[in-house]
Formats: sequence, C-alpha cells, structure tokens
Amino acid sequence: MRTQIHAADAASSDTTIAAASAAVDKLLHQIHDRIHRVNSLKSRSLSSSSSRISVSSSSSSSTLDVSRFLPFDRLSAASLLDPEIIPSLRPLDAVESFSDLYRCIIKVSSSTIETAGLYLEQCALFRGMLDPKLFRKGLRLVRENAVDVNTKVVTAAWLRYERREDELVGSSAVDCCGRNVECPRACLKAGYARESVYDQCDCRTQVIDEENREVMEIDDGEGCSNSDSEELGFDMGFRVGEVEIRCMRYKIGMMSRPLKAMLYGEFVEARRETIYFTQNGVSVEGMRALELYSRTKRVDCFDPCVVLELLSFANKFCCDELKSGCDVYLAGLVDGLERAVSLMEYGLEETAYLLVAACLQVFLRELPGALQNEKVMGFFCSSEAGKRLSLVGHCSFQLYYFLGQIAMEDDMKSNTTVMLLERLVECAALKWQRQLGFHLLGCVMYERNEYKDAEKWFQAAADAGHVYSMVGVARCKYKRGHKYTAYKLINSLLAEQPQTGWMYQERSLYCVGKEKISDLDKATELDPTLSFPYKYRAIQLAEEKMIGAAVSEISKIIGFKVSPDCLELRAWLSILQEDYEGALRDVRPILTLEPDYMMFNGRLHAEQFVDLLCSHVQQWSQADCWMQLYDRWSSVDDIGSLAVVHHMLANDPGNSLLRFRQSLLLLRLNCQKAAMRSLRLARNCSTSDHERLVYEGWILYDTGHREEALAKAEESISIQRSFEAFFLKAYALADTDLDQESSSYIIQLLEEALRCPSDGLRKGQALNNLGSVYVDCEKLDLAADCYMNALNIKHTRAHQGLARVYHLKGQRKAAYDEMTKLIEKARNNASAYEKRSEYCDRDMAKKDLCMATQLNPLRTYPYRYRAAVLMDDHKEDEAIAELSRALAFKPDLQLLHLRAAFHESMGDITATLRDCEAALFLDSTHADTLELYERARKRAEDQQQ
Repeated sequence: MRTQIHAADAASSDTTIAAASAAVDKLLHQIHDRIHRVNSLKSRSLSSSSSRISVSSSSSSSTLDVSRFLPFDRLSAASLLDPEIIPSLRPLDAVESFSDLYRCIIKVSSSTIETAGLYLEQCALFRGMLDPKLFRKGLRLVRENAVDVNTKVVTAAWLRYERREDELVGSSAVDCCGRNVECPRACLKAGYARESVYDQCDCRTQVIDEENREVMEIDDGEGCSNSDSEELGFDMGFRVGEVEIRCMRYKIGMMSRPLKAMLYGEFVEARRETIYFTQNGVSVEGMRALELYSRTKRVDCFDPCVVLELLSFANKFCCDELKSGCDVYLAGLVDGLERAVSLMEYGLEETAYLLVAACLQVFLRELPGALQNEKVMGFFCSSEAGKRLSLVGHCSFQLYYFLGQIAMEDDMKSNTTVMLLERLVECAALKWQRQLGFHLLGCVMYERNEYKDAEKWFQAAADAGHVYSMVGVARCKYKRGHKYTAYKLINSLLAEQPQTGWMYQERSLYCVGKEKISDLDKATELDPTLSFPYKYRAIQLAEEKMIGAAVSEISKIIGFKVSPDCLELRAWLSILQEDYEGALRDVRPILTLEPDYMMFNGRLHAEQFVDLLCSHVQQWSQADCWMQLYDRWSSVDDIGSLAVVHHMLANDPGNSLLRFRQSLLLLRLNCQKAAMRSLRLARNCSTSDHERLVYEGWILYDTGHREEALAKAEESISIQRSFEAFFLKAYALADTDLDQESSSYIIQLLEEALRCPSDGLRKGQALNNLGSVYVDCEKLDLAADCYMNALNIKHTRAHQGLARVYHLKGQRKAAYDEMTKLIEKARNNASAYEKRSEYCDRDMAKKDLCMATQLNPLRTYPYRYRAAVLMDDHKEDEAIAELSRALAFKPDLQLLHLRAAFHESMGDITATLRDCEAALFLDSTHADTLELYERARKRAEDQQQ
C-alpha cells in the first residue's frame, strides 16, 4: 500500500486542510496553464521521443489532453494524507515481544516441529519491521528447522520468491539452486535435517542414476514383463472382462490386510482359483501392473495413467506400501504448471500427500503469475478447497500466509486476496496467528472501502491482543462518520497504554488546530520515521505560501526514508516554485521505485507526467547525462543520480550496466525491493554469459547466498576477466573476518579489477575498498595513495577513508578537516557528521552527532555515544532513556546490547536478561551478547538460590 493524494469529500469541515487543498488546487491549475502554453511544442516533443520510453499506449495522438487527468475537485483531510495502516504484526513493546519469543525458542529447541512454528512467528514480527534481510533470515531458520514436507515446500518457495526468480528470463519453476535449502526434490523428503540443509543437493547424481536405470531396464526386460506363469508359480487369477491375469495368491495377500482377508479368510473368494474383478474399477493394464508390482515392488516402469489407477486401487484396498510408491513416482513427474494442474485433482481425490506437495511446489514457485490462473486459484480460494487440502495434510497457516502476502502485493482489493485471507483465518490456531489473520483481513476490507466489515476484523484482532489494530477500528469509525468516537477511542489508548508515535499520529486525524499540530509534533518526537506528520506540515507551510520551508520539511524524511508519495509531494511543491527540473528530479526516481506509479489520484501515469515536464526543461544528450551522473555521484546526491540514470535508460532501456548502477543507488537509499528488481533487469538485459553470471552473483549475495555468489564470480572470471567479476569476488570474500592471507588475496583481486576496463564511478569504489583493506593490514601509506587516487576521479566518499588514515597516523586535525570536506561536498552527509565526531573534542562531537540524528534518526551510533557519555557522568537513568528513545522506533542489536550492559552495571538483572534476549532474537550468534546473557543468567540463578 502507499499513501497518495485522492479525490476529496466536498463536505470536509477541517478548515486548515481546506486551505492546504486550495494551495494544491493552485499547484494543479499552474500545471494546467503551463501545459496549455506548450501544447504546440508538445506535439513536436512527442514526435521526437522515439529514443525515450514511449508514453502509455492509451495515448494514441501526439498531444496529450492532461486536463482530464487533473483532480480539480477539493481535497479533504482524510483522503489527502491518510497514513497507511501497516498490514503486519506491530507489537506495542517490540523489545518485550522479542524477548518472550526468544525464550520460547530456546525452551523448545529440541522439539523441531514447534521450533519451525516459532521461527515463522519471528518472520511475522520481522515483516512488521520492514527489513527484508531480517525477514529472509527468519525464513531460512524456518527452513532449517522444518520437519514436514509442507513446511519445507512453502518455505523454499517463499525464499525463492524473495529473489523473484520468476522474473529472470529462462528460469523455470522447478529449477534447482544446487543446495538442499531450496531444492525441489529435497523439499519433498520429510524429516529433520538441519545439519545438511545448506549442503549440495543430489539432483545431478539422481539424473545420472535415472539415466543408468533406463539403460538397465532396456537390458533387463524381465523386471517389467510377465514371464511364464507356471515357472513363477501363479496359483490364482483375477478376471477383468474377458481377460484373466494370473497372480501369486501369497504376493497379492501380503499387500494389505483387506486383500489378505479376502484371499485367506472366510470370504468365498478365498476358495476360488479365479476371482471376478470387473466391477472393482480396475482395467486389464492396471491388474497386470498390480501383479507385477506384487513381485517387483516397483511402479516406475509403468505408464503414468496406470500408476494413477494403482493409486486408486491402493486407497480402495488400503495398500499403504503401494500407495507410497505411486505417490513418490507421480510426485517425480510434476515438472511444470500444466502437469501440476492436471495431477493436483488426482492427488486431492486420492489423498496423495507427496503428489499434492509436488503440485503445490510448482504453483507456489510460479507466484505471482499463478494468481491469475483460475484453475490454480481454484485449489486454494474457496472454503471447500481449504477442506480438501486439509484432508491431505496441506492446509497450513504458513501456506495461506504466503499466498495472502503475495496476493496483497499483487492486488490489495481483489476477491482472490479476500478469499485467501479468509482461509488464513480458518487455519489460525495460535494467538499470534489470529491477530495477524484478523488484522490483514481488516486492512484489505479497509482498502476496499468496506468499512463495516473492516471494523469487525480490526476489532477481532484487537480483542485477540493486537493493540495496533485499534487504529483500524478508529479509522473505520471515522470513515463511517463517527469522528468523535474515533477520537475517544485513540484518546483512551493513550491513557491506558505506553504512548507511541503512531497513537499520536492517529489521534491527530480526529482533531484540529493547535491540538492537531501538537499531536503531530509529539508523533515525530516519539517516532521520526512516520511520514504523515512531515507531509501534513509541508502542506500547511505551502498553504501559508512558505514553499521553500515546505520543501525543506518534506525533504527531512526523504533524506533518510525515500518513498514515492513523499517524492510526489515534493515534486508538486517544486512546480509551485516553477522548479521543473527539481520536479523532474523527483518524479523519475518515483518510476524507479514503482514503474507503474499513478499520479493525480490514479489518473495519470508518472511516465506521462515525465514527458510533460520534459517540455519545460533543457534536454540532455547521453554525453550530458554522463557528466551529470558524475557530478551528482561525486556530490553523494543519490536521488539526483537516480533521476539521471532513469533519463539515460529512457534512451537506452536495454543497458545492463545502467541497470546495475541503478541497483547500487537504490541499495544506498535502503530501497532493497527496487534494487533487486533493477538487478534482475540488469541480468535479463546482459548480452554475454560472463556479465549475466556477475549479476546473478549479486542477486545471490544480496539475498544471503554468499557461497553461491562466489561460485558465480569464479565462473564469470573463467569465461572472461572483467572488473565486475573480480570486484564481486573480492566483495564477497571481504564479508568475513579476514586474516593476513585472506586480506592479501582480496588486495590481489581488487588490483586485478582495476586493471580491467571500467568507468571512473566503479574504479573509485574499487580504490576506496582497496584502501580500506590496506588500512586493516596497517599499510597506511598505500591506503592513502588509494584514497587520493579515488578522490582524483571524484569518488567523494574517499575523504572518509583518508580521514581514517590521518587519524591512525595521529594527525587528528587533518582527519577532522578531511571529514569537513566530505560534509561540504556531500548532499547526503549524516554519516559524515557522525564520522567527524570521532576526530574532535566532546562538545564538538555532541554537536556533530546531534546534526547526524537530525539528518537521519535511524543511525544508531549517535544514541549510543550520547548514552555512553551520560553513563560516564553517572546519569544512568538518562543514559537508559536515550537508548530507549531510539529503541522505540528502531529495535537494533547494538542498542539492545548496550542497554543490557548498562542494566547489568546498575544491578537490574531482569532488564539485562530481557534486552539480551531481544538482541539475540535479532542475531542469535552475537558473541558479546551471548557472553553477557550467560553471565546474567548465572547471576539470576544465584539470586534465586
């Protein structure tokens, strides 16, 4: 979901917003007037745009009538700036929740079935933190502890989806990654195998074995043919129609208890040599196969249709071993969506666990495309479909959690999404599962404007213990005209619960004037990552004709949290200032983040708006773009650099190098989802195998598959030596604790990279990395040379490395001056202020760190430094409060560890244990926290004794 500016309710009584709305109306009228002035130029502009990405196909003429897209109606408070209701679990006290769940995990570590479920709950909490890396880490822990096939299949498919391999050209749903963790065959094997989950799978070995088996079957025809009945000792027969199939009574009787009772018990068939089987639904081919199976215990030499018949026979006569063999064989035949659809019905009908699992695996690995396949969705959506899956053991909460999340991302308002979430609620057995299921259904119903149903689901989630869902209850009441009731509801929350930023933000929607502004300021104080207060204040400043101040206000949050809605608002404000280049600078990154983004209440595609703005700015050639990119890259203007790259890609959409540069910029801005999409596009646009392998390696590395990334880099180098392949290999190897030998090898790799052709942007990064390795090896002069060379080609971030060299040489003033240069040059300089604080006295350091927090409140070092200073001054309570202030909106490992250490020094063992457990919940391998935790546990035990 995203916040956009929507068409409004003309009856709004909020005068402040009405005035802000008038300002936006003025903005839109100015756009409209400008467009009319350049209509004659627009025709010529569009006719020459063949080198750019074309305007939407709905625009058939060269002139675009934009007036029909512009929302000239009034804008109301709710529709203008409604903050998003986060569709995730959001505990009131994240630290307490993390601690409680960690204790549960370590208590049941020996019970692997429960452990996988607890790690799934961890994933749900990680998803609410909006950290893709933590979420993927949680999924891997679920997969490591999975025992049953359903959990393995769903988790492996989810991990694959996180890389969106469905978007990679040439990939297949049943492709194997080479390791058990996501191998389609390995996931169909039940049992706990945590030690081998990341080992190489045996797919290649199995392919060779299958080829050898086929040769063996050709040489030895006896295994799959009927030999002379007298030689084999057949002593009875089954008649099917006019054909009698001779069998061995003992072999058939041993297949199940019902068959044994029929052939050896009191039934009349026990005394007959020939048994009539025509009415039992078995064909002649099926009966012959059954006889052969009774002797060979193999089904892999039969036609699949015959095996399906044997599966039905096995169910009818309780032949467990035969059913298992048929199930395994048929599961191995599922090699694509078409076959999975055709076999799924058989699997459900015959309750074939593995066959259904294999079909599910293909469906899930085809997501999100499979959402548009009615036949596939027919197996999941209805209540009856859920019951059928339950009968075969595959109707799990995790399955519908996965399907529901993908459906919400694809289309929040669709009927498919609603039905999948209804099945999720039906599967919810635990408290947290009910909270999540109810809350998600409330979010979807809210987006569908079905406020009565949404309120019901939000209330159910709140009743189950999810306090955050009260936001949804209040919002629905407000939408239904009960504004004062909504206000009282949130007001009671603030009185009864620990106060949070989102509570004040929500209450601000239901009040006016100074009280509204006070609530918004308090929301920002408690949680500076909430975007709504910044947007509202920016609109208010615009209404007061303080456009520059409005731009500064919205730029505060864009500086550390980039989102399309905030960029869109800043673009509008830039247009009010007639700064069309500034507007274009913001709209192009919107398209990078969300290529299908619609502006003006969904009436105009952002790409079309770019074309309109281009008529007001100077046009750049590709050479001009490269110069602009160097300038903005060197000034650490990541959003400006993104805009230039988008412009260049409009002229050359198949340029994989530019797509890769785009992904690097997006990673800097912490836009991981968009960065991965750019990486996939770079891979799909690559024109050579060695280049494709490099991008595949980065995709793997960025999703936590370091060893696989190294293998891709080495394979690329074996084909052709290139800068990017050596750089990838060096980068991946450096992501460990390095000894002298490893450092020397990384230096060799980076030197090899620098010998290969590349542009200055990438060589500057390589020189910077090389300097860092030299510093770690205490080769300071060589490091300084690297940093100076990087600065010579405008790699501005090298100032930081050079400052570190000066500091290690004892030249603290030179280090400070070097960081000052970086601050002056860099547009995004929060980290520079933070780093400069290390090279000055305490008072100046405090000022720099306050500035760093003001520019980016998500950086945790300033909080830790200030807290440490307070502890040194024996102001323990203030030190704890400083850390708690940041932890309220950013649960962080280092913050938690430091606060735990402070609690220990104050003798508060209970608080020490809680913070250690929360920290270990984020990273269970953190050595310092583990040591502190064990020490605190021992002290707690001693106190109890």
